[in-house]
Amino acid sequence: MNRVLYHGSDHVVGQPEYGKGMRTNDYGRGFYCTQNLELAKEWACAKQKDGYACIYEMDFSGLDILNLNDSRYHILNWLALLADNRTYWQNGSIAQEAKLYLKEHFLIDISRYDIITGYRANDSYFSFAQDFVAGTISLQKLSQAMRFGNLGEQIVLKSRKAFDRIRYLGNESVRADEYYPKKMHREREARKDYRNAKRETSYMNELFMLDIMREGIQNDDARLR
Repeated sequence: MNRVLYHGSDHVVGQPEYGKGMRTNDYGRGFYCTQNLELAKEWACAKQKDGYACIYEMDFSGLDILNLNDSRYHILNWLALLADNRTYWQNGSIAQEAKLYLKEHFLIDISRYDIITGYRANDSYFSFAQDFVAGTISLQKLSQAMRFGNLGEQIVLKSRKAFDRIRYLGNESVRADEYYPKKMHREREARKDYRNAKRETSYMNELFMLDIMREGIQNDDARLR
C-alpha cells in the first residue's frame, strides 16, 4: 500500500536518512511527515522564511504502525511520550510530579514500531498539554482542545525498515509571505477557541491531573476513554 507523504522544511530534504533528527522531538528521533500538503507548506515556513515541501512515496505494507489516535489509546499515552521526549516544560512541583506519573503509568514502548502517527505538538497544542499537566484544565477540555484549528496529524518514520520504504519524488518551493500568515491564522483560531473553552464551567465528573494522580488512575481506566 503506497501513500504520498510531505515534509515541510526551510531546506530540501532528499532521501531521508535513518538515525538523523533530534532526540527531543515529539516522538523522539525520526523523520516527521504529513499527508496534508497544505500543512507541510505551513510547517516549511515556520521560521517566517521561504521553504520547501518535499514529496515522497512510501510503501506501508507489512510495517508495524502505532496510531495514537486509535481507540485503543488515549490522550495520556500521547502526553507520556511528550513527557519522555520533550525537554522544556514549565517549572513547578506539580508539573514535575505529573510528568513522572505519566511516564510511569501511560508510556507506550515504541521500540518495536516502524511508524508512529499522532498529534503534532506545535506551540499551541504543547501549551494546551502544559496547562493540563499543571492542573489548570481538565482532561476533557484538553481532549476538546486537540481538535481546535485542525493543526494536523504527523507520520513519523522510526525504524530502518521504514526508511528503506520511502522514496524521494521532488519538492515544491513555498513562499513565506503566503504560508506563514496561513500558519499564524490557524494557530490564532486554535488559541481563540481554546480561550473560549477554558472559560466554560468545569463539571464535577471532569478529571484533572491531580485527580488522576491522587486516585492512582491506570492506563485501562474507563474514565480515560
